[in-house]
Amino acid sequence: MCGKRKGGCEVLEIENLTVSAEGEEILKDISLDIPGGQIHILLGPNGSGKTTLLRTIMGLGNLRVEKGRIIFKGQDITHMPVDQRARLGIGIAMQKAPVIPELTLGELTNMMGEKHGGTRNASQYSQQLNCDYLQNRPFNENFSGGEMKRGELLQLLIQDPSLILVDEPESGVDLDNISVVGEALRNLLKARREVEKERSGLVITHTGNIMDYLNADRGYVMLKGRILCSGNPRDLFEEVEKHGYEGCKECQKILQKQ
Repeated sequence: MCGKRKGGCEVLEIENLTVSAEGEEILKDISLDIPGGQIHILLGPNGSGKTTLLRTIMGLGNLRVEKGRIIFKGQDITHMPVDQRARLGIGIAMQKAPVIPELTLGELTNMMGEKHGGTRNASQYSQQLNCDYLQNRPFNENFSGGEMKRGELLQLLIQDPSLILVDEPESGVDLDNISVVGEALRNLLKARREVEKERSGLVITHTGNIMDYLNADRGYVMLKGRILCSGNPRDLFEEVEKHGYEGCKECQKILQKQ
């Protein structure tokens, strides 16, 4: 069951989240909600804490939650191990996925398919994403940016999560691959599950290109570990293109004075 707050049904609720790494505060009092079936976009310059937020939601890395809570479908997962979060239905496509020379992509995806009772057709999804020729290669070893992104999406298709976290799907991807990645991500987020509403997503973007493929519902601008504002994602991106993230800081100062 998803959490209920503000009159809606939220798949993800983040409440006043403050996170540190190696004694340094990275995220500062972050709050946001993602209802079932909605796609939210996260904007911000490098080093603003966007990736840290996704990793904290997933439970990855040496991150310490100093205060606040993460609620997924009504359950507090703030201090839950990453494998339990994955079993509950959270999946992530990382910007820089690890290289595992001892394991091929095919071996990994076949194991994932078997883990789901054989209901996930790894071969079919691999064909959709043009990953067939990657199956016998060591996982992510010498993969191009586009190949790595397609491999990440392949794993998500097999996992079939309720909440999808995607870190810069356009990063390192050429124009030929961005359409493949964008279409696959759109189909993944649109696909209906038997019981639940459509999948929800939180997607980080720098270029904004991925929004050509996703009908995103809400956007956020993050700067120095804080969410400065939220609203229509395309409107926010247009403002950032015109005025830069420094313009967001000035806008925030004006709002604070009102």
